[in-house]
Amino acid sequence: MERSDQTSDKDAPLRYDIRLLGRILGETVRAQEGDQVFGIIERIRQTALRFHRDAEAAARQELQTIISSLPDDQAIRIIRAFGYFSHLANIAEDQHHIRRTRAYAMANAAPREGTMAYALARAREARLSRASLHAFFESALCSPVLTAHPTEIRHQSSIEREMEIAQLLEARDRVQFTPEELTTNRDALRRAVLTLWQTSILRGKRLRILDEVANCLAYYDHTFFRTSATLRRPRRPVGDD
Repeated sequence: MERSDQTSDKDAPLRYDIRLLGRILGETVRAQEGDQVFGIIERIRQTALRFHRDAEAAARQELQTIISSLPDDQAIRIIRAFGYFSHLANIAEDQHHIRRTRAYAMANAAPREGTMAYALARAREARLSRASLHAFFESALCSPVLTAHPTEIRHQSSIEREMEIAQLLEARDRVQFTPEELTTNRDALRRAVLTLWQTSILRGKRLRILDEVANCLAYYDHTFFRTSATLRRPRRPVGDD
């Protein structure tokens, strides 16, 4: 594990991951688009932080001046950079949620709100009988909902790279890396972010119905099929080696 300075601050790993991915994205943008675009992005970022921190009127005016003076081609690249940073930060946040869930499980802590274990504990506290729960679920409709959202028009390769980045971040939590392995992990993150940057964030042509279907089915391997296989796996008795 690379993070050797973790303290009681449970959100420190999240901030570390966001900084790491932001730094890799910045290096990628600088290499692909040049120092000028990178410099503008940094100026916007630092000015926005100043405005967010101190609510300075001067910082807001500076932001408006910078953004309104951008040529269209530069504006598109800068919007892409901040858009990809938002995607990467979301990946880090999802991984942090998994990290905290595992920490609770390893500490054998009380069930967290929103989990099935928490719901069952509430049912026990309310003294609901097994029969009453069975009766409820016999008439309840429990089914997954898949929404063919018209805005989900990202390329499949972008989605796959985001999944790869999530797996690489997860490996940093679960594996004690050697220096060579850590370098390999960082290089893989750089390649994934570079691929994201070189792939258009939006499709260049209108989606067909079959494209929507293919997008939806692409998630099955990573969600329903994997979960179904886990649920159907026979459980061994406790203590059975």
